[in-house]
Amino acid sequence: MGMEYVVVVIEGRVRSVGAAGPYAAGKAAPDASRRTRAAADAAPRMTTARARESVPIMGQAPAADRLPARYQLCRFAIADPLTAARYTARMDLKQLEYFVRVAELGSFTRASIALDIAQPALSRQVRLLEVELHQNLLVRNGRGVTLTEAGKVLLEHSRGVLHQIERIREELERVRGTPSGRVAVGLPPSLSRVLTVPVTREFRARMPGATLSITEGLSVTMREALMNGRLDIALLYNAVPSTDIDLFPLLDEPLFLVQRADHGSTAPIPLRELADHPLVIPSRPNALRMLVETELANLGCRPRIAIEIDGVAPILGLVADGLGSAVLSMNAVATSAKAAEFVVRPFIEPGLQSRLSMAVSSRRPTTGTQQAMLELLREIAPRLITPA
Repeated sequence: MGMEYVVVVIEGRVRSVGAAGPYAAGKAAPDASRRTRAAADAAPRMTTARARESVPIMGQAPAADRLPARYQLCRFAIADPLTAARYTARMDLKQLEYFVRVAELGSFTRASIALDIAQPALSRQVRLLEVELHQNLLVRNGRGVTLTEAGKVLLEHSRGVLHQIERIREELERVRGTPSGRVAVGLPPSLSRVLTVPVTREFRARMPGATLSITEGLSVTMREALMNGRLDIALLYNAVPSTDIDLFPLLDEPLFLVQRADHGSTAPIPLRELADHPLVIPSRPNALRMLVETELANLGCRPRIAIEIDGVAPILGLVADGLGSAVLSMNAVATSAKAAEFVVRPFIEPGLQSRLSMAVSSRRPTTGTQQAMLELLREIAPRLITPA
């Protein structure tokens, strides 16, 4: 059964907690000096469920020496101090954060790794949230979890709540003069080497109190990470607009036919002739692979695939061994340790370009720190990625 307690607060601190007895409508508040050991033990985790209007408590000391004190009538349940067998569950921000991460990743196992928390503890917190809300939020099965209708509603609102909390923190830090926050950025392998150091250096100079995380990944992987919240911003090539992703074009980067240096020719090549060259190219649904197939299809041609392999370094390694040609940006070749082993040929009739865009999730508003990173990338990325 729940109990009513009188809480005496002096100078912002809880000075005493007195038991008033079981819930009873209209029951008068007792003297605050009555205290129980159980109530005192529970005071640190007490949350006001219902409070009458606070009333000043006047002591016997002279008015000039009195400290302002107020009492409030609160309802809460007491946990067994040894077994914690029962207590009143209270929805808190940490539980919402845990729930959102489990929902986005679709698995307690993956969420526990991402949050760096033991899976049983994570599962228990989400279950407490369900108990508090009197709703099943997740359907648990051998493949992971799926959201119930109630879970979908809570997920939508929880994202907004957590975003607003992050905004509040950032604003308070800004007022204090030490802007903070966190932003996670994903970069494609071809750009990671050229962007990571200068972007990090500029970020630290502009926002010394903020935290930056940079991850290298393929476009398909980074797009998924944007949707499930592991990334805040990603640079994607030839991304297709969708209801889940907002795109901000950054630059159009020319693509080249990359061949071994002993090939000799650096002359432009008509795009149609690309179909005659055996290609070392990423597997579907890689953005570059899809672009090459689409542009050749527009000319009535199909690419000649020699080897499918993901990653710029292994592609260039196979080209250096004479096992085929590749379609890459100048930046991808120039930043390679074996750049001198290749020649590049621009495409003509028509040219072939890859569009690089900044991508963010449309399901979560950007924070101030994330917006600052978008501006930083828009400012410095185009001059660091120098098209030939």
